[in-house]
Amino acid sequence: MKAMIFAAGLGTRLKPITDTMPKALVPVGGEPLLHHVICKLRDAGYTHLVVNVHHFAGQIREYLATHDFGVSIAISDESAQLLETGGGIAHAAPLLLPSEDPILIHNVDILSNLDLAWFRSEVRPSALSTLLVSERETSRYLLFGEDMRLMGWTNVTTGEVRSPFPAEALADCRKLAFSGIHNVSPAIFPAFEEAGFTGRFPIMDFYIQQCARYPIYGVLAPSLQLVDVGKLDSLSQAEALFRTL
Repeated sequence: MKAMIFAAGLGTRLKPITDTMPKALVPVGGEPLLHHVICKLRDAGYTHLVVNVHHFAGQIREYLATHDFGVSIAISDESAQLLETGGGIAHAAPLLLPSEDPILIHNVDILSNLDLAWFRSEVRPSALSTLLVSERETSRYLLFGEDMRLMGWTNVTTGEVRSPFPAEALADCRKLAFSGIHNVSPAIFPAFEEAGFTGRFPIMDFYIQQCARYPIYGVLAPSLQLVDVGKLDSLSQAEALFRTL
């Protein structure tokens, strides 16, 4: 099975730590974030990993070259240009294909108790993508219909709504927050091309614009504990979660 770890981000919210190292190498529990995510994926049965790099790419390359995790790890190089999440997936296609199974996409700054095997089992055969979501409080939510099909996005602070569906269809949608973990079908690569998504683009732009055309679903994990290590004040939360894991 194949998975991709997003490790190319600038980590601006973790400054000044990320002034001298990539976010992927920020330590939690004595080991870099990248270490924790690789081990979690390996232990869940993923044997072929792709890690994208941009910010302090050389440090990540050196770390991977000097640590043996017992799985195949390839580098998707975005040194020339940071391609964001959607463009990053598209750019990594030669390293991720062919694949008979859904491909796991996992942000490097997410630590959780998610059972990845369970998450794979929740993927519907027809799904182009399956998003792990939660009921945490935030300002930006994804909108899901009764069958947990993605229907749009909203910012509850500004009132902005983005959706290809008519407004009346969104009235009873559930508002859920994206976790930074998703399973994508290999069919997503031709779908990018069919929808005209090339170069640099956020994957969420593709999901929101194309959710009426392609089946994209959300999944709520029971008893999910998750920390997004995106800010300095979240490091202590990550340390606490690490001790419980």
